Amino acid sequence: MPSLAELRGNLASRITNPLVGILSKSRLKPNTLTFIELAISIGAAYAIVIGYFLLGGVLVLVSGLFDLLDGALARFTKQSTKFGAILDSTIDRLSEAAIFCGLLVWYMPKVATLEIVLIFAALIGSFLVSYIRARAEGLGLECRVGLFTRAERVIVLAVGLLVNQVFIALWVLVVFVYITVAQRLLYLRKQSKVKGD
Repeated sequence: MPSLAELRGNLASRITNPLVGILSKSRLKPNTLTFIELAISIGAAYAIVIGYFLLGGVLVLVSGLFDLLDGALARFTKQSTKFGAILDSTIDRLSEAAIFCGLLVWYMPKVATLEIVLIFAALIGSFLVSYIRARAEGLGLECRVGLFTRAERVIVLAVGLLVNQVFIALWVLVVFVYITVAQRLLYLRKQSKVKGD
């Protein structure tokens, strides 16, 4: 039975393969797509700030698509580099932070204390999920386990914006990102024991 990571990879390939063939014939570089992702995320954040949640949700999804495409294009055109991978991860964090900051700016004047706490908790949890994997890989451990990777976070947040149920989306994010944090820590603890660390 394929793992969750393999299922994610297969689904991502089905989405990106038709587009990567077209993009490979253009002069666009993978890093260019990475910066386009950031620009779209900033646009999404601005849409959220001014209350255009539907537009914000669409832009969050488009930004997520570009996040898939940059890596896929790099692999397809054999332009993958270590710096490109670092840049991609850095821009992913900035893009995610931009969306949450947009939500924060929207809720702050409304004195929506619970929503603000949820935004901070979701942002910190999202960063922890990514940090744990990066730190593990820096120590020579593979860590692709967990329910809520970036793809799931993008989808939940986008759907919450599209149907104007951001409060529910934030709760879902907070619960599942910390479940993912726990999953990754437990998995790495087991991996460390196997390696005798």
